[in-house]
Amino acid sequence: MAVSPQTMLETIRRLLLSLLVLGMAGTTLELWFMNHYEDVWQVIPFAGMGASLLTLVWFAFSRSPVATGWFRVCMCLLMVIGATGTILHYRANMEFQLEMDPTLGGMALLLKVLHAKAPPALAPGNMALLGLMGLISTLGITERSGRFFVTRSF
Repeated sequence: MAVSPQTMLETIRRLLLSLLVLGMAGTTLELWFMNHYEDVWQVIPFAGMGASLLTLVWFAFSRSPVATGWFRVCMCLLMVIGATGTILHYRANMEFQLEMDPTLGGMALLLKVLHAKAPPALAPGNMALLGLMGLISTLGITERSGRFFVTRSF
């Protein structure tokens, strides 16, 4: 039984969106359990996840051009939040390591910073990956119709 490329793409899209929901829920719960809401900077990931989840539901059920556009904006926002969080975590770890040992520098400092457990320097990158997964789920959707298309180059 042959499956059309359009049906296959829609199945992949649904699977990606399901994984995205699971990843966003898991990341949000983890942040909540770690009390990641002590200041304004720490609340930003919650706002990004909330907005992204709302637009994901809108996009999944309507596929309108407006919903698709806003979903893509939120996915890009998740990527920016993830990159910014990685920089903030890295800087916090670096300051702490330099307070502990002001003589550290170069590769030794980098390795100490990356191995630190609190805050985990690379953990915010997870949000960037979720945003990228969301963007990938919109591949092939045209802006005008909200429908997707399949070409040989896709």
